[in-house]
Amino acid sequence: GTARQAGRLIGATCVRFVLDTNLLVSGVIAAGLPRRLVDGAKAGEFELCTSEVLLAELLDVLSRGKFAARLSQAGLTPQGVVDDLRRLAVVVSTTDVPRVVSTDPDDDHAIAAAITGQADLIASGDKRDLLPMGSFQGIPIITAREAVERLEARSKA
Repeated sequence: GTARQAGRLIGATCVRFVLDTNLLVSGVIAAGLPRRLVDGAKAGEFELCTSEVLLAELLDVLSRGKFAARLSQAGLTPQGVVDDLRRLAVVVSTTDVPRVVSTDPDDDHAIAAAITGQADLIASGDKRDLLPMGSFQGIPIITAREAVERLEARSKA
């Protein structure tokens, strides 16, 4: 991976995104904007940042029965998806998890990963808890559409 990383560091600085669990699930099982973000991370358009806690949550969600058929049709397993993401992403260990999202403590882990990993933004599909915050400690919390728009604006720059 060193050559790829070196190639990324030359030129424009790489943007680092945290994608919350619901976007990652959507990006894995369905076409659409979240898939575009997952593909963008795979293509090296930006760095994906996550944590062990978020990867464990993703494994738990993907292991639910309702996703089994979709994953197997795509030739995927929950563990395989998580392993791929672990290889793809910058995995940070979050020791200091702020208590900011009182309605959904799982969301605190997305914020903790963004702070620890010095992410440029958090992309979320969570209209109830995360998106209404707008930002946390200067890190914007935006929709998948806004994240894709930022990527596309960067690629034209």
